[in-house]
Amino acid sequence: MDETQGIKQTKRISRARFLAGAAAVGVAGALGPAGQARAAEGRHSRGLRRRGVVYTVGAGETPGTAWSVRRMRQDIRAIKDQLHADTVDVTGDGVERLTQTAAEAAERGLHVWLQPTLGDVPQRDILEHIAETGRFAERLRRHGASVDFSVGCEFWLFVPGILPGETVLERIANLQNGTVDWPRAQRRLAEFTARAAKVGRSVFRGDLAYAAAQSIDNPDWNLFDIVGIDYYSHFDKRSDHVRELKQYLQWGKPLAITEFGTCAYVGAPATGGMGWDIVDYDRDPPEIKGNPVRSERVQADYVGELLDVFESMGLYAAMTFEFISADAPHRPDAPRFDLDMASYALTKVVKDRPDDPASGWHWEPKEAFRAVARRYGAAGRRIPHPQ
Repeated sequence: MDETQGIKQTKRISRARFLAGAAAVGVAGALGPAGQARAAEGRHSRGLRRRGVVYTVGAGETPGTAWSVRRMRQDIRAIKDQLHADTVDVTGDGVERLTQTAAEAAERGLHVWLQPTLGDVPQRDILEHIAETGRFAERLRRHGASVDFSVGCEFWLFVPGILPGETVLERIANLQNGTVDWPRAQRRLAEFTARAAKVGRSVFRGDLAYAAAQSIDNPDWNLFDIVGIDYYSHFDKRSDHVRELKQYLQWGKPLAITEFGTCAYVGAPATGGMGWDIVDYDRDPPEIKGNPVRSERVQADYVGELLDVFESMGLYAAMTFEFISADAPHRPDAPRFDLDMASYALTKVVKDRPDDPASGWHWEPKEAFRAVARRYGAAGRRIPHPQ
């Protein structure tokens, strides 16, 4: 395994382990109730105002799975023409990747939710990354593009200096070992979030946002125009989702669901944000643990049901997580290595030569893709595109 691959796999594992550790030490439930945007825009009576998908830009585990202009342009066209989304959540790190992708989406008439997520580097570098990306977002806005700017997501996990530890995995270990001083961590989180918001305000004149970890993060929403929540709850009744989400509306600001979704196997929705934890990355190549049963229908039903909930509440925006996971290929011939089963993506990556790391590949729509496309397409025919 090369160094780049190891880093990418570490990042993928870390979030699931982190959420598990958070629950173990009792920090779940710490989230409190959830400018220019107005509450009426987030709670209008005509369903969701913006319907989107998360599109992650990144270096990839291999050159073949890394972000490229050619693939990005094809994907953005598919997001608009096949998925029928009107919004793209452009997220990840690398100012050039972020800005080129945002520009392509804007040029095709899509609303852009631009969200830099650089992590595991000094705080000053993260703030400068936010500033550079925000300056570009402002240029897009001034040229007539429809754009919201989010200064980041889940700072307490990805930003060093809030929890002890220089890397995500070190911070998780400290969390699981019970060596976190939570009052101190919350103060540091509040301080960094305020600094990030100040940087965002200094470079961007449109609506400012942040994506908080549901039931864990506790930002001061007075700093932002839009409340953003990464939402991974599972309930049998839709009314329970509505009840839980209403707490984020009491700030009187538009509510954006910045991530939501599940993986493609039986029982995945109940795992919330830990769905990808069925992969053993200590093995080379990584393989699926246990005997989960692949089910694209489970994923499609969950995503579709949540979209119906968001529509019924008239929320500002919902961004399905995510369009593609290039480093989690589908292996119908070898279920033990079917990493797509543990992917939240609406598409499945199929390699020309499954056992060759340098193989070419393409994506195919999953059942969840079609479930989202039906709803987005129908909504687009009913409701004029938001301006």
